[in-house]
Amino acid sequence: MLKRKQSSRVEAQPVADFGPDESLSDNADILWINKPWVHSLLRICAIISVISVCMNTPKTFEHYPPLQYVTFALDTLLMFLYTAEMIAKMHIRGIVKGDSSYVKDRWCVFDGFMVFCLWVSLVLQVFEIAEIVDQMSPWGMLRIPRPLIMIRAFRIYFRFELPRTRITNILKRSGEQIWSVSIFLLFFLLLYGILGVQMFGTFTYHCVTDDTQPGNVTWNNLAIPDTHCSRELEEGYQCPPGFKCMDLEDLGLSRQELGYSGFNEIGTSIFTVYEAASQEGWVFLMYRAIDSFPRWRSYFYFITLIFFLAWLVKNVFIAVIIETFAEIRVQFQQMWGSRSSTTSTATTQMFHEDAAGGWQLVAVDVNKPQGRAPACLQKMMRSSVFHMFILSMVAVDVIVAASNYYKGENFKRQYDEFYLAEVAFTVLFDLEALLKIWCLGFTGYISSSLHKFELLLVIGTTLHIYPDLYHSQFTYFQVLRVVRLIKISPALEDFVYKIFGPGKKLGSLVVFTASLLIVMSAISLQMFCFVEELDRFTTFPRAFMSMFQILTQEGWVDVMDQTLNAVGHMWAPVVAIYFILYHLFATLILLSLFVAVILDNLELDEDLKKLKQLKQSEANADTKEKLPLRLRIFEKFPNRPQMVKISKLPSDFTVPKIRESFMKQFIDRQQQDTSCLLRRLPSASSSSCDHSKRSAIEENRYIDQKGNQSTFLPCNEEMNKDLKVVSATQLRKSVFSIRARNLLEKETAINKILRACTRQRMLSGSFEGQPAKERSILSVQHHIRQERRSLRHGSNSQRISRGKSLETLTQDHSNTVRYRNAQREDSEIKMIQEKKEQAEMKRKVQEEELRENHPYFDKPLFIVGREHRFRNFCRVVVRARFNASKTDPVTGAVKNTKYHQLYDLLGLVTYLDWVMIIVTICSCISMMFESPFRRVMHAPTLQIAEYVFVIFMSIELNLKIMADGLFFTPTAVIRDFGGVMDIFIYLVSLIFLCWMPQNVPAKSGAQLLMVLRCLRPLRIFKLVPQMRKVVRELFSGFKEIFLVSILLLTLMLVFASFGVQLFAGKLAKCNDPHIISREDCHGIFRINVSVSKNLNLKLRPGEKKPGFWVPRVWANPRNFNFDNVGNAMLALFEVLSLKGWVEVRDVIIHRVGPIHGIYIHVFVFLGCMIGLTLFVGVVIANFNENKGTALLTVDQRRWEDLKSRLKIAQPLHLPPRPDNDGFRAKMYDITQHPFFKRTIAVLVLAQSVLLSVKWDAADPVTVPLATMSVVFTFIFVLEVTMKIIAMSPSGFWQSRRNRYDLLVTSLGVIWVILHFALLNAYTYMMGACVIVFRFFSICGKHVTLKMLLLTVVVSMYKSFFIIVGMFLLLLCYAFAGVVLFGTVKYGENINRHANFSSAGKAITVLFRIVTGEDWNKIMHDCMVQPPFCTPDNSTYWKTDCGNYAGALMYFCSFYVIIAYIMLNLLVAIIVENFSLFYSTEEDQLLSYNDLRHFQIIWNMVDDKREGVIPTFRVKFLLRLLRGRLEVDLDKDKLLFKHMCYEMERLHNGGDVTFHDVLSMLSYRSVDIRKSLQLEELLAREQLEYTIEEEVAKQTIRMWLKKCLKRIRAKQQQSCSIIHSLRESQQQELSRFLNPPSIETTQPSEDMNALNQDNSAQPETSSQQQLLSPTLSDRGGYRQDAGDAGKPQRKFGQWRLPSAPKPISHSVSSVNLRFGGRSTMKSVACKMNPMSDAASCGSEVKKWWTRQLTVESDESGEDLLDI
Repeated sequence: MLKRKQSSRVEAQPVADFGPDESLSDNADILWINKPWVHSLLRICAIISVISVCMNTPKTFEHYPPLQYVTFALDTLLMFLYTAEMIAKMHIRGIVKGDSSYVKDRWCVFDGFMVFCLWVSLVLQVFEIAEIVDQMSPWGMLRIPRPLIMIRAFRIYFRFELPRTRITNILKRSGEQIWSVSIFLLFFLLLYGILGVQMFGTFTYHCVTDDTQPGNVTWNNLAIPDTHCSRELEEGYQCPPGFKCMDLEDLGLSRQELGYSGFNEIGTSIFTVYEAASQEGWVFLMYRAIDSFPRWRSYFYFITLIFFLAWLVKNVFIAVIIETFAEIRVQFQQMWGSRSSTTSTATTQMFHEDAAGGWQLVAVDVNKPQGRAPACLQKMMRSSVFHMFILSMVAVDVIVAASNYYKGENFKRQYDEFYLAEVAFTVLFDLEALLKIWCLGFTGYISSSLHKFELLLVIGTTLHIYPDLYHSQFTYFQVLRVVRLIKISPALEDFVYKIFGPGKKLGSLVVFTASLLIVMSAISLQMFCFVEELDRFTTFPRAFMSMFQILTQEGWVDVMDQTLNAVGHMWAPVVAIYFILYHLFATLILLSLFVAVILDNLELDEDLKKLKQLKQSEANADTKEKLPLRLRIFEKFPNRPQMVKISKLPSDFTVPKIRESFMKQFIDRQQQDTSCLLRRLPSASSSSCDHSKRSAIEENRYIDQKGNQSTFLPCNEEMNKDLKVVSATQLRKSVFSIRARNLLEKETAINKILRACTRQRMLSGSFEGQPAKERSILSVQHHIRQERRSLRHGSNSQRISRGKSLETLTQDHSNTVRYRNAQREDSEIKMIQEKKEQAEMKRKVQEEELRENHPYFDKPLFIVGREHRFRNFCRVVVRARFNASKTDPVTGAVKNTKYHQLYDLLGLVTYLDWVMIIVTICSCISMMFESPFRRVMHAPTLQIAEYVFVIFMSIELNLKIMADGLFFTPTAVIRDFGGVMDIFIYLVSLIFLCWMPQNVPAKSGAQLLMVLRCLRPLRIFKLVPQMRKVVRELFSGFKEIFLVSILLLTLMLVFASFGVQLFAGKLAKCNDPHIISREDCHGIFRINVSVSKNLNLKLRPGEKKPGFWVPRVWANPRNFNFDNVGNAMLALFEVLSLKGWVEVRDVIIHRVGPIHGIYIHVFVFLGCMIGLTLFVGVVIANFNENKGTALLTVDQRRWEDLKSRLKIAQPLHLPPRPDNDGFRAKMYDITQHPFFKRTIAVLVLAQSVLLSVKWDAADPVTVPLATMSVVFTFIFVLEVTMKIIAMSPSGFWQSRRNRYDLLVTSLGVIWVILHFALLNAYTYMMGACVIVFRFFSICGKHVTLKMLLLTVVVSMYKSFFIIVGMFLLLLCYAFAGVVLFGTVKYGENINRHANFSSAGKAITVLFRIVTGEDWNKIMHDCMVQPPFCTPDNSTYWKTDCGNYAGALMYFCSFYVIIAYIMLNLLVAIIVENFSLFYSTEEDQLLSYNDLRHFQIIWNMVDDKREGVIPTFRVKFLLRLLRGRLEVDLDKDKLLFKHMCYEMERLHNGGDVTFHDVLSMLSYRSVDIRKSLQLEELLAREQLEYTIEEEVAKQTIRMWLKKCLKRIRAKQQQSCSIIHSLRESQQQELSRFLNPPSIETTQPSEDMNALNQDNSAQPETSSQQQLLSPTLSDRGGYRQDAGDAGKPQRKFGQWRLPSAPKPISHSVSSVNLRFGGRSTMKSVACKMNPMSDAASCGSEVKKWWTRQLTVESDESGEDLLDI
């Protein structure tokens, strides 16, 4: 996760102290108040006060009357203590006056309030003892605040060694984020509440008997079970004969009797939506809606509600807590301690000086013998054999304990074989502990935490074997021995240490959770203990169990509904809000904290992440080097290379056969040499070609250095070897290539000198003298890069540093040392890159060798040739796909097409895979129509799809096998698990199609074949690449998931063994609750039937509930027992899913004893808070690791978030304000004013409130509500009209939000017209839909809602394939469920709504199981066996029995895969995307203000609002930027040119998009060395180096152009003078016209001025020679056709100044050639060409060295043309 590390400058800031100021002034006259023991005593008293208030209930006093006086005495004592403390503090501090007075200190006010509550409680208890006030009166609610005194016991830990402002900011930000997410949750609750009211309304229609009378509805008048019905005949459920559909509210039932859940009005609807979003009881609401309304409406509403609210929106809370905790963890690192790697508890580390004089950590064994045991025993104790023997004995003990089972009631369990085995193992482990103590000494023994744990087990198990304590609570010590087995696996031990090693955080959270439960239980106890007919809060244990039940979400709706019914209709809303707030905090915030802690424990330290990145890159390089095992098998066979015979050669000798690969080298030799030379030849205009040329030469040089000349030779060396074969034209081209290479070396040296010169100027202070101004982030990062690059070329800058002061040299040296680590990192990165390249090359070489030496290699089925026509045809068919990227044939740029998303979808897979995807989908649709009553064996129409699928898959596999091979080829069909699955699915389908069994017995091979046939939808995973990626993400983290599973299985085994030994045979009871003994459990009795869970009818006098007579049976509970470890493990697995644990708790309490309820609560707490959250944390961590974000540092993570945020960013599409101040401008100002926008948002909410009740045509309230909605519609029409006037129609249409508003407003106008014209139910429905559509626009008007909605939308987009994968798994299990359980008889949860009779209903049941809604009860219904069902051995569709083993594997595997893994992937995606919007200004690389500013500037430049601008407008855009993105042209002209050139070369001068410019700015605004990962960093640095070199070339060209212009002007003036002198001084002119080989020119006045400006430099003089070369393009090396006979300059143009000459001398002209263009000739004179190119090159080098070592300011206006 993203860790926000902020500055730690805390010296000058006050330390945060949120705890009480317990240290008062030293001169206080009351000394005892400052004593530490007094503070400790008062904290203990706070805990005693909580215990006292927990005992203070009427039912507790009724059971234990003396407690009333005990609590009175304790409260009296506490009252005196706290009152004395309060008076003392008031005396010392003062009550009101003073800065630290009593009432001005928040903790003192809190203490005073607690004292006041204590006084009130004490006075109230006096009245209750005196019987003045009834104990069951509501006055007991005055004790509600008393449990808050628990805060006094822990507030001492509210002091932090951090700045107070920082802690305050963290808490403020966290609170704001939680509040924002709460608003987001409220938005969706309100949305679905409105939809529920309008789609459903009331659920008051029930099936009642025909003789039901109004006002006299009883339990016997209802159907069994109670069934909702529809008053419409075409929809919903219709009552059977003898019943009629009636509205119970019309029959006289009150709201309290009907229940509080439903969609009657907006308040009740939001309450019901929250219940459904908690995934508790939602499916029964859906069944009620299905019976009352159309089926599609119910499915759409509740499935989308679960998906959005339960799976997406509520998981945003987890993202908030994880991000917040990540920040808090960084700040509290010192308090919690840093994470460290696992170290053995038996070793410690200390410093030791090594041979080199350094220091290193050396492990010191604390197991060094310190006892008095003989040496042989000590050696034995330290041996690995001894440890393995002990661990094996522990394993045997665990197996023996797990083998225990219930042998019957008459069997004597106390001295059986299991007891004797336990005695033997206990003695053995006691001897082990004594031996270790003897060898190590007692002090050395207990110094290890592991030995302390072993000693505790020894003591506990020794007591456990005492007969009276056997099978008691001491059994825990026996079963905890299994924990010692963790030492067997180092990976498991390391994982356990990583999770639980830093126990301070997790322990603190557990203590906080327990304290919260105690406080909330005490508050609820005092709130509801006086309520009659409510037994859930009569005593503290029952209150604790109820609040713990709400924490686990199992049956929390039942707790709330019972409390609401008991308190009455008036107080029901307040109680509902209380329980919802507690549930919201406990389930969304508290459980998210556990996930955050586990994720934080799994997080790596920052200093290890980059090391892990390097190691991972090395590991990837190593794996790429090796061929798969299926290909390496050819290396085991002898080499048999393919030989060919040369024919048609005149020779007297027999030519032997030679290798075919050797001959192929000469077939295309000439073509290869020509292409190679063309790559080396210079080009005329492409600067990017220079870079490719240089990289190619460097690549050849790299290969030469690696010593692979025999295999990989540069093209030039190949040309030299085959020189005799190459033609004369190719020889000339080779000469040009050699010259180009020599020139490239010169250019490279010159570029290095350029960089050194830039560094020299920067260090010499050439930028001094400019006004001090805060630089933008672009400028800062640009200068950081310039400095870093100059330090890399320190060898070139050393010769420049001569003459510098010692201080400057010292500074240079310190900068160089500062970047030494970065240089080392560069070398490591380059080494890894080279290693990857070598691995790829070696892999290719291995493949080529195998292909050459083994004729059967890469031959499909060892038959089809490698280059056979049929194979090539199959390859074309198999690999043909749609080309999604449309490129420009001229520029090569990718075109942005209008339907690019559709094109990308078509190009996702090949055409053949598209055909198979369609065929597979059609086959799955055909399987949807299969059922136990319409089978494919007896339905010819269903067999058509089966034949089509098998035929098409046969063709597909044959084509792929012929093209790529089956197994022993590089691209074989069976090269991974997907290929194996394809072959398996094909074989199963083919066997089934050929067999087509007519009779399929249950649990037979034919039924197994039909179940395996249901795996057909999994073909989509193989055909779609993104689906394969989902599978890889699931299985790549298999190791960690496996470790978590082992931990949970260990936890289950411990509690299962304990449960077997304590509860085996004790849970059986007679089904008649009035019978206690087994001897009396016979005969029959009448059992009452549960009619309804929703209605709260009371029995009338003399009335009996419906029931029937059943025989009495002494048996275990129906769904679970603890008679053996297997059944106990199954029961605990169900409890681990938090389903059914309340029933297990109640049965254990009622049948074994209340004290044993602790057992199940401890297991649920460990399983829920740690086990399930551990699954969530591991899946999220694995997802981050697969995405590459787990190893990202802080800066790298921020950079990834920034890139994702920039992809989402779009242009504003907001037209600018009209220029004039007319009517349009005023409208623009009004519509863009914040007050106008807030007013519109309020009006939208006001219109949405009109949907608080259902719009029913028969309801008289609907007409005025619709009329008010019409008024709102006209207001919104006015809003849209004002915006159209202000922005113009075209400007208004550019914004998507405006288009949506216009669409909704248009629909509203249409609705108004239809409403007044028709006025029926359909117009009311349309009006409600328009208001709902309008309600969605709220998200765009609120920043927080928009941000969080973007999180959800992006999460949905990124999780699309995960959702599709879940549906495919759901489909496979649905098909299998129809085959296995399609005819199972109805039971407790298998009914007409939930069954497997068809694939559609099976999908509904499985979706219910995904939410965990009573999945275990459905599983047990599918396990039904004879004699409770009717078996049939002939066919499975004639029996109504289930399949025990099949149901166990089916439901458990489905629940684990979907609920524990797939759904947690959604959480991981939401957590990842939330960080895009969570980061604040100080965490972001580019803030929201920066992005907003860029959008505004882009909106000004992009006048057509197309999202693209011409390249030349980028300069204008960059100049308009301000703030952190501003480019100061006075300081950063070079940066400006770099940015402009980057945009020019992006699309070869074409238009650039919004994201192109934004991406360029983002790269330029970050430190790429810190933010970018390895591959991206290398590519970016190479790009910036290329840009820097090309800009330098362009700069020099521009400078030379200006120089040439000046020379031309001087030459024209000189030539006019020469012409006049010719006439007067002919002799002098003729002497002047005989110049030497190279003439010199007089420096111009401008150049003299430049030299005078730089005269202060040590190596500069007024007589300096200026030679100015142009780094010409490759085209500059060619000769023009017109100049073929003239000597040309091949290396640019030169201007050589000479010593000063008289002005009267004429100036000769040089034959200039610039950039490959035509020559410039003088008007009146010629110049002899230079013949010595070598002397010219040496003079060039001398001039560049002299010119660039001058510390001048020549990078001014002449060098930069902006």
